[in-house]
Amino acid sequence: MNPTFLIAKKRDGGELADGEIADLVRGFVAGEVADYQMSAFAMAVCCRGMTVAETASLTRHMLHSGVTLDWPGSLQPEVDKHSTGGIGDKVSLPLAAMLACCDLRVPMISGRGLGATGGTLDKLESIAGFRTDLSLDEMREVVDRVGCVINGATAELVPADRRLYALRDVTATVESIPLITASIMSKKLAEGLDALVLDVKHGSGAFMKTLWDAQELARSLVDTGKQMGVATVALVTDMNQPLGCMAGNAVEVDESVASLEGNGPADLMDVTLALGAELLVMTGKAADLAAATTTLQSTIDDGSALAKFREMVVAQGGDLDAPRPVAPPQEVVSPSEGYVTAIDTQMLGRAIIELGGGRRQQGDVLDLSVGLEMLVRLGDRIEVGQPLAHLFARADQAPQAMEMVTAAIQLGRQAAAAPRLIVERVE
Repeated sequence: MNPTFLIAKKRDGGELADGEIADLVRGFVAGEVADYQMSAFAMAVCCRGMTVAETASLTRHMLHSGVTLDWPGSLQPEVDKHSTGGIGDKVSLPLAAMLACCDLRVPMISGRGLGATGGTLDKLESIAGFRTDLSLDEMREVVDRVGCVINGATAELVPADRRLYALRDVTATVESIPLITASIMSKKLAEGLDALVLDVKHGSGAFMKTLWDAQELARSLVDTGKQMGVATVALVTDMNQPLGCMAGNAVEVDESVASLEGNGPADLMDVTLALGAELLVMTGKAADLAAATTTLQSTIDDGSALAKFREMVVAQGGDLDAPRPVAPPQEVVSPSEGYVTAIDTQMLGRAIIELGGGRRQQGDVLDLSVGLEMLVRLGDRIEVGQPLAHLFARADQAPQAMEMVTAAIQLGRQAAAAPRLIVERVE
């Protein structure tokens, strides 16, 4: 295998064969393909793209670069959900428990936050004692006993992705649909899934800023899942304002628990139910989306989803009843009047970073007590002095973050229509 030949072939717009991609990934993991060669290949892909077959091949060989989870003897389908991330996106917490109550098994491997987007693991670690570093054997045991687990990736899983992403991050090759697809799908499918639902967000607080880019990514993810033999559906959803009211770490756990108690914000519950319903239909647990939604809602109404979440927390060493760290609220008020016409949701995420609740770089230690509660939504009428948000922060931390929140909420003279929350379904 000559990596230079493969780089040139892709640079010139050629389509790589499955065996060529297999050799490239194997050589990269083994150290036979140098980092600078893999970086050049990533740039060639960024410029020239990949076919569906190439993307599926790259996903497959990255997936098999390490160990994968398997479920011998399992009598129920293994399923998961993946989100491309956004401000206030806490869907994984209630959804995992709800699905486990519907005779589905959820071996969810999640990540940490970087930049404006929060990470599921960081949120869960605001629960006293909660472990996100379970071994693969411990993960299997929790899934067998509880039905769901939310854990971090172990070193054995998809080493090719870990190494390739580190290169992409410093070579301006993150924004490539095929490379994003292979990264997401190799990690998710390493869980040994029967069905996967994807939440691909677009807007000011999303990785994909435009609807077009989100639609393109959603199609690529679904096509790759199908090529890999896994039932896959994607929903394209709006991230032009935070999902739910709370953004941060401990405060998002609090809102997740409230959702499981039946007191969740409508937008958060709508997205959670829509994603979960897709999985119930794909696995034959419900005849249609309406029936699936009713089944999922019943797990909230009868308290079983909250009980299941508690069971998972205990199984992972946590204590849901122990006080979580939440800083005192500081009120952010409007300096003017008008209608909320736009929200720079990414700036809200940066305000949380300013408080220490998000990472500027890998390895940053987070303050899990800080966060934000949004009190207004797109289209709302605002008066001078009206509270816009609460910042959970010490008084000495708050001034700059308060200015950022105020600047992020844009007011105009005419009311703007609220955006559609679920924009498109891709299957």
